[in-house]
Amino acid sequence: QVQLVESGGGVVQPGGSLRLSCAASSDISRYYMAWYRQAPGKQRERVAGIWPDGLVDYGDFVKGRFSSSRDNAKNTIYLQMNNLNSEDTAVYFCYHAPRTWGQGIRVTVSL
Repeated sequence: QVQLVESGGGVVQPGGSLRLSCAASSDISRYYMAWYRQAPGKQRERVAGIWPDGLVDYGDFVKGRFSSSRDNAKNTIYLQMNNLNSEDTAVYFCYHAPRTWGQGIRVTVSL
């Protein structure tokens, strides 16, 4: 089974940026990948989905602030997050279809 390792999380001030990475242990080129997040006390929600052809769709709350991409040669997907606010504080998870999840990485937006 493929393994996923997220990196790039941390603490950032409001208005700041972070770039998350998710490295897979095997070829991702034929698979749908996605970023999800779960804030304390809330349900997990999809941030961005990346199709094998590179097409990306975003959750409504992204509002042009985030950008996701994939590098199939590196078996890695990325989530560039800009203009972060406190509501973006959550644990972010990488997803590899059909059923594999990363361990999650924490993003905290705070002064």
